[in-house]
Amino acid sequence: MKKYIVSLISLIISFGCIVAYNIIGSKVAEDGTLIEPFFLIPIAWLFVAIAVLSGVIIFISTSVRKH
Repeated sequence: MKKYIVSLISLIISFGCIVAYNIIGSKVAEDGTLIEPFFLIPIAWLFVAIAVLSGVIIFISTSVRKH
């Protein structure tokens, strides 16, 4: 399980970004502009992609080594 630590940490950071986005919320300023932490959404997707790719690469490399 130690070999999947990068995938696990990336997934936890991704969930943290999603939770932070929902907790912070959005509001409309007095001049009508929307203020929201939109940057957290693509960062969350980036960490999901890193988690999936690293998990797949580790899984394939360990299954190839066994044969």
